[in-house]
Amino acid sequence: MKLSTLFNDDKLHLSFEVFPPKTDTAFENVKTATEEIAKLKPAFISVTYGAGGGTSKYTLDIAKNIKDAYGVPTLAHLTCVSSTKETVKQRIEDMKAAGITNVMALRGDLTPELEGQDRSGWDYRHAIDLIRDLKESGADFCIGGACYPEIHPESADQKEDIIHLKEKVDAGCEFLTTQMFFDNNLLYNFLYKIREAGITVPIVPGIMPITNANQIERAIKLSGSFVPQRFKSLVDKFGGNPEAMKQAGIAYATDQIIDLYSNGIKTVHVYSMNKPDVAAKIQDNLSAIIG
Repeated sequence: MKLSTLFNDDKLHLSFEVFPPKTDTAFENVKTATEEIAKLKPAFISVTYGAGGGTSKYTLDIAKNIKDAYGVPTLAHLTCVSSTKETVKQRIEDMKAAGITNVMALRGDLTPELEGQDRSGWDYRHAIDLIRDLKESGADFCIGGACYPEIHPESADQKEDIIHLKEKVDAGCEFLTTQMFFDNNLLYNFLYKIREAGITVPIVPGIMPITNANQIERAIKLSGSFVPQRFKSLVDKFGGNPEAMKQAGIAYATDQIIDLYSNGIKTVHVYSMNKPDVAAKIQDNLSAIIG
């Protein structure tokens, strides 16, 4: 099922994100974890892609298994950083063969070894280049992209960021999923600005449940997210108690999601980090709300 169909209905939806293994030996454990999340029957499950294509060979295996064995719509990530046109063309053919109909088109993270390279000769320098090739490939994909409520780290300012975001949508991006954030007001302000700029595609907020104190530093480093005092106080109070921190982190994420639904958001995406117990608890907390 194309996600564009799901985004056009009037129901409230909850989706989860999983990631493929980095090694062959880890495959079965990761596959089991993703299957446990699939058994929750979320609206859809997205499957990430390794930086520089490192775990790309597993992305389709996981996505196809979720789709075929559990009937859950999947969204396969595809990154293009440092890739060639030929490589991307083959990946598109592989997705078509696997029956994938939803693709998250991303540039991908610049690893330390890529940051120092001259990128002027790359076939793909930005996600928009990949989006254009996906549209021109003839494949009937529903194409998603990423957006940053708190500004893309490589943009000069939010105005520039929104201009580039509009270009991605005009190139064929049918929906946008946000980077994680911990203050919903940042999203609401962002939504006002992009709607004013003429970006009308569905926006899917991405929520990261922080279930241990060590996660917060890495999450902020990766996303640059603003951390409100309310959340800092939560970590200060419960961070030293793993079980309490897990419960508090799930509660905080649940509260964010309820507020989003209450303010007109229909689909929320949870970065569940291959943790079936966290995904299940959040879904259970929302059982009467999402039906």
